[in-house]
Amino acid sequence: MGLGISIGTLADCDDEELEWSQEDFAAINTVLAQAGLPAHVEPRSLPALESRAQLDGFPYSFLHYLRRAYAHRKADPAWLATPLADNEDPGQDEALQAEYDNLASHLICHSDAEGYYVPVDFDEVLFDSEEAGLPGGMLGSSYRLMDELVLIAPALGIQLDNGQLSDAEVARIQEQAEKEGACYRELETWITLFEAARLSLEHKTAIVFC
Repeated sequence: MGLGISIGTLADCDDEELEWSQEDFAAINTVLAQAGLPAHVEPRSLPALESRAQLDGFPYSFLHYLRRAYAHRKADPAWLATPLADNEDPGQDEALQAEYDNLASHLICHSDAEGYYVPVDFDEVLFDSEEAGLPGGMLGSSYRLMDELVLIAPALGIQLDNGQLSDAEVARIQEQAEKEGACYRELETWITLFEAARLSLEHKTAIVFC
C-alpha cells in the first residue's frame, strides 16, 4: 500500500463519493472559518488536469525522505541531498524531528495517510481543534506547500526558472527517478507533489491525500 495524491475530487466522483467528499469540504470550511479565513469552494467541473508526474502516489516512506530534505534545507540553505543508507530511517533524522516539534511546515505538519491542502493563502498549518471531522486533523495551504517545494528544489539538483518547472527538467527528473538514481525517492515524491500543487493553484482545486 502507499499514499495516493489526487486533485479535482468533486469533478470526478460518483454519487456515493460525492456525499462523503462534501462532508470533508464542510469540515475544511469549518476549520477555515475558525481561523477567520475565506471558505474554499471546490469546483464541480474542471478541464482535464494534466499532471506531468508519471505517478499519482508513492510508498508512505517516500514522504519522510522529502520531509527530511526540507528540514535540512531550511536549517542550512547550502545543504545538498545525498542518498541515505538502506538501514537509515529518514523519519528519525534530528533535523526532521525538530521541524515536527515546530509544527510550522505545511509539508511536514500533515497526516502521512489522509488529509487536504486547499488553494487558500494562509501561513500557519490549521488544526481541527473543534473536532469538525477534518480527515487527518490538519489542513495545509497549497500556496505554502508550493513555497516549500521550491525551497527544497536546489538541494535535490532541480532547476527552476522563477518557480516554474520546464518540460525538459521534468523529463530529466523522471529519467533519474526511473533509474533509481541518487535520491530517487525524494525526486519522485517532489515532482508528484509539485505537479499537484501547480494544478491546485491553477484550477483552485484541493490536493487530497488518501
